[in-house]
Amino acid sequence: MAAHGAVQHRQGLSNGMLGFILFVASEVMFFGGLFAAYFIARADAPSWPPTELLTEEQLAAGVELHLEWVLPTIATVLLVLSSVTIQIGVMQIQRGNRTALMWWLFVSIVLGLIFLAMQMYDYAQLPFRADDTIFGTTFYTLTGFHGAHVAGGVIFMLVVLVRSAGGQFDAGNHEAVEACSFYWHFVDVVWLALFTTLYIVGPRS
Repeated sequence: MAAHGAVQHRQGLSNGMLGFILFVASEVMFFGGLFAAYFIARADAPSWPPTELLTEEQLAAGVELHLEWVLPTIATVLLVLSSVTIQIGVMQIQRGNRTALMWWLFVSIVLGLIFLAMQMYDYAQLPFRADDTIFGTTFYTLTGFHGAHVAGGVIFMLVVLVRSAGGQFDAGNHEAVEACSFYWHFVDVVWLALFTTLYIVGPRS
């Protein structure tokens, strides 16, 4: 009986969802590599941020290696909130409430777009660029790739929203909605790791 139950459980996971889980696993390894590169660069630098590596030209141009944390903190709160709202949407479609799903998807999309807009504004205000020492390179690489994944998640939610409006999901058929929420939660967790690494762990001498 136990073996039969296990077979039924495996059959409940569709090939599409299995492939999606493997995709997310590959994304975890991708970001793991980026984090490893960041910590190696941080350990090899004489200090962090490595202000002593700034050239006279960069110093004359007003380049400073420091991060503003107020705006990213607000953006972090909004991203975490969007993870809550999309999960509420999943719970609603599990009950067969497609209208509520569409509403919560819309809210999640708006929050995701606000996060991206705040990230772009933060980039515009930072006193350094991607080519200003390894500090700038690693910062823009990590946050840039994450921002691209946020944009992909927003597009994913938009596609699910359009399909929801077309009546394609109900209480018994909403695997794509769950996959979308799973991806969005992944994006959220990655950002929390990034925020902790870049803003909370802070500089070292």
